[in-house]
Amino acid sequence: MGNTVSNVIKKYNGDETRLMDILMDIQSELGYLSDWTIEQIAKALDVPKVSVEQTVSFYHFFTKEPRGKYTIYLNNGALAFFHGRDEVAQAFEEAAGCKFGSVTKDGLIGLFDTACIGMSDQEPAAIINEEVFTCLSPEKAMAIIAGMRAGKTVDEIKGAKFGDGQNSNPLIQSMVNNNIMKRGEVVFADYKPGSGIKKAVGMSSNEIIQLVKSSYVRGRGGAGFPTGMKWEVAKKAHGDVKYIFCNADEGEPGTFKDRVILTEFPYLVFEGMAVAGYAVGAKYGILYLRNEYRYLRKYLENILEQMRDENLLGTFIGGKQGFNFDIKIQFGAGAYVCGEESALIESAEGKRGEPRDRPPFPVEKGYLQKPTVVNNVETLCSVVRILINGSEWYNKLGTKESKGTKVISVSGDCAKPGIYEIEWGFTVNDILKMVEASDTQAVQVGGPSGSCIAPNEFPRELSYEDLATGGSLIIIGRKRDLLKDVVLNFTEFFRDESCGSCVPCRALSGMSKVILERIIEGRGTEKDVASFNKWHSIMRKNRCGLGQTALNPIVTTIKNFPEIYKNKIKGKDDRFCPSFDLEKAVADYDAATAEAR
Repeated sequence: MGNTVSNVIKKYNGDETRLMDILMDIQSELGYLSDWTIEQIAKALDVPKVSVEQTVSFYHFFTKEPRGKYTIYLNNGALAFFHGRDEVAQAFEEAAGCKFGSVTKDGLIGLFDTACIGMSDQEPAAIINEEVFTCLSPEKAMAIIAGMRAGKTVDEIKGAKFGDGQNSNPLIQSMVNNNIMKRGEVVFADYKPGSGIKKAVGMSSNEIIQLVKSSYVRGRGGAGFPTGMKWEVAKKAHGDVKYIFCNADEGEPGTFKDRVILTEFPYLVFEGMAVAGYAVGAKYGILYLRNEYRYLRKYLENILEQMRDENLLGTFIGGKQGFNFDIKIQFGAGAYVCGEESALIESAEGKRGEPRDRPPFPVEKGYLQKPTVVNNVETLCSVVRILINGSEWYNKLGTKESKGTKVISVSGDCAKPGIYEIEWGFTVNDILKMVEASDTQAVQVGGPSGSCIAPNEFPRELSYEDLATGGSLIIIGRKRDLLKDVVLNFTEFFRDESCGSCVPCRALSGMSKVILERIIEGRGTEKDVASFNKWHSIMRKNRCGLGQTALNPIVTTIKNFPEIYKNKIKGKDDRFCPSFDLEKAVADYDAATAEAR
């Protein structure tokens, strides 16, 4: 055990900023991170034990207790329940002989819940020892447990039937499917690796920035900040060292576009990072990739090595004097909040993924307090295409205020879930027709942090000037109980994923769940509904987007589906409403004291 710790730390040169990698590698070998192990890590890195403890305690996939030789993480997102998650979970429990949140007595199998794992188009899905299993059924669940009992490896249990495209690559061999349903002219068009670098080396850094600015490309992660402006500020920022981050921590339920882009067009993403580095004067790039996509690790690292061999990364890139840039991959460990750029940077430094106060902004003081550009996967792809084809070509795509295309992840109650690259300006109705959705009750635009819209808004268009989205559309059919099946699930997600740093988010995300449950049970009042709108303005005081939008699932459905709430609530005030259930309130106390009585 001691040798494992020392060998892993030696692998990362004792660099405390690589704590995330150190913890993950040690846990992969030992199965968990015991108090003794944490103490040894702290001593070896010469940091306080509490510094290691706080990182371990923050992330979902780190554990201080054994979670079984085979550890099953089954997605508990709304879309998994749409497709039979309850039945799959029951089959796992019956076959394994333990409940979710526990390990079998022999220590062989652990069953655990986890949030969306980026497989919304092929649910129910689970991660088993870092391998993804999709389209699960009760029969498949029982067969998986039987394989474990028979001593099979996870690869043997997974089988040899692999997904489409590069998912069948020998370095991936995953059952995951891309489900690319519509290819557009930007991200999923034909592409020759290296063509973006070839164009870049014939230009100055200022010329590249001006080209990006003239294309009006904006961040595709949701905020929509002008990319060229961000690069220009970073170039002018004082600092001897600068960094480029690619944010691939897509944790928003219903979003999976970055997974597909990285699987099929990793060259395009990494070229975009290199071009950004050249433009702002950065020599180091970091792809921050969510832990759920760890099955792509060998494949992506091999692509990076190929690019070094082809002189697309490293020194004198493309033969250009002074163009030196390289990339490393940094994995997260399960924390949705790390999709926020400053929380992502904190995580990459080996810390808890808590958002920073701003200003200063990352372009001024980011990773290791150095100027840092954080761009989305799709944004970086767009930049390479603009280099190759020009800003005039790009500006012909989309709308007046929203240029180019948008890659969207479509899932839920439709016949053709998957990836669609469309020009900005498509209406929601256009998309519903494209994905063959019928009898649609609602569409969740932009994931849980976005808006849940009703049919009267389906003529609206996807664009920054109307319905802006980071890329997720969840189709909700009329057979669903909107509050119970969707809104409550999203509310629980935000409560669980809150980092707890800001008081409004820490307190109100939990209180909202309690009151929403009360409304769903028919014990709510108009006063309860009014509280959500009041709290929503308070939540705007939170530090990051998670806290600021955590009540969106509730407040947007109050606005767009008021009749659902009216049919649930009891009256105008709660003086005589039986909203307090004494037996329920003391149930845990009764259970705890049963033996003593």
